[in-house]
Amino acid sequence: MVKVVWTDSALLDLNDIGDYIAKDSERYAQLTIERLFSSVDILEEHPRSGKMVPEFENDKIRELVRINFRIVYHIIDDYRIDIISVHRCERLIGNAYNFSDLDDD
Repeated sequence: MVKVVWTDSALLDLNDIGDYIAKDSERYAQLTIERLFSSVDILEEHPRSGKMVPEFENDKIRELVRINFRIVYHIIDDYRIDIISVHRCERLIGNAYNFSDLDDD
């Protein structure tokens, strides 16, 4: 089983998403964050279940798409995955994040 680790950056993304949605509905914000957070549970047993992020063409940088959000993760090794960002699907990841320091091996 793979350990899934939420990075500080990804947790901040969730917080920002929750704050934005809460402007209209506290309840929907809570439900959305819970759903996004729990949607990565599949990675513990199936780390490659997400698709490769097209902007990077790196097999270790993958994403799950859930409720109009991209949950981007980095496969560190056979035992660990880092969730590195969560953001709206229509937003290009390259515009907001620099993953050039991530290993390609």
